[in-house]
Amino acid sequence: MDFKPDFERIRKTARHEEPDRVPLCEVLIEYPIQSQFMGRQVTADDLEWQVEFWIKAGYDFIPLTVGMMTPGKVTDESSISRVIKEIMLKDSPDADDEGAWSLERTSFINNRVDFEKFPWEVASQLDFSKFYAVKDLLPEGMKVIAVSGKIFTLTWMLMGFNNFAISLLMDEQLVADVFRNVAEIQFHALEQIFEMTHVGAVWAVDDLAFGTGPMISPQAFRDHVFPWYAEMAKRCHENNLLFFMHSDGDLIPLMEDLIDLGVDVLQPIDPTCMDIIKVKEIYGDRLCLVGNVSNELLRSGTPGEIEDLVKNLILKCGPGGGYCVGSGNSVPEWAKFENYMAMREATLKYGAYPITI
Repeated sequence: MDFKPDFERIRKTARHEEPDRVPLCEVLIEYPIQSQFMGRQVTADDLEWQVEFWIKAGYDFIPLTVGMMTPGKVTDESSISRVIKEIMLKDSPDADDEGAWSLERTSFINNRVDFEKFPWEVASQLDFSKFYAVKDLLPEGMKVIAVSGKIFTLTWMLMGFNNFAISLLMDEQLVADVFRNVAEIQFHALEQIFEMTHVGAVWAVDDLAFGTGPMISPQAFRDHVFPWYAEMAKRCHENNLLFFMHSDGDLIPLMEDLIDLGVDVLQPIDPTCMDIIKVKEIYGDRLCLVGNVSNELLRSGTPGEIEDLVKNLILKCGPGGGYCVGSGNSVPEWAKFENYMAMREATLKYGAYPITI
């Protein structure tokens, strides 16, 4: 089995062609898992060792985040978190309490005055240092996937979900303006990304649904969110980049919209509420699918159960391309390391084309 990174493997899969093998694909693998694989501690600052992990583990890319929010680290590593504490709450007696400036606990844009006060210009100062530093560390054929997005999630977090939902009815223009400012910051990031020849795709990470369906009405998504992502996909395609989308939850009511706006690759086809085999049958000729190995199974299952699941996913979703093996969200530190290894090893064992399981 060829372990040499080759982003063309991802491109062929996204075009519904069969490369040499079914690709492995994750938006995030937490550092404790990387550390166990490498036999040494890998940290957020260890860019060289991160690259080495993604190569040796069998991936064709390394995901790097740029934007107002970092996946899985909403409060700790985002530019928004810093400016909120420094500017928005500088006169508050509770400003030194981490919970007081956490996007997960506090809303900051409740009305037009708050919107005008918010330090958008500071929030737009994004950090691309890792993107530049990684270029010389990548072997030939390997690319970066720029993880961005969160246009929907960041908007409702800034407003607080209850206030956001009420404002959709009572002050829709305020909501639209927050969406616009958030999106424009992400588009500012894209302009720099497009200048980097070592970036192969943009991955928008933005949870749009609960397990029971969309978080807001499909029409509200069409009015306020999907036009931004359609423009993002268009610009990516104009610059020869793939456009990936991540969302948990039941996306079935939104699938035609996601296809129409230009999503090339959809991840993770949430195994708690979506049947990836049915999704493949209905939409698989228009979307490349990634994931569906349950995170709960990664936590509590056995390597044998993981191998059987991966084997079945490759058998049912792999033929003809259009499928990459991955987790049901990302690979968290609480996953059993032996189960993560079983997932990748089963992919490498059974995923060679043509599929002959």
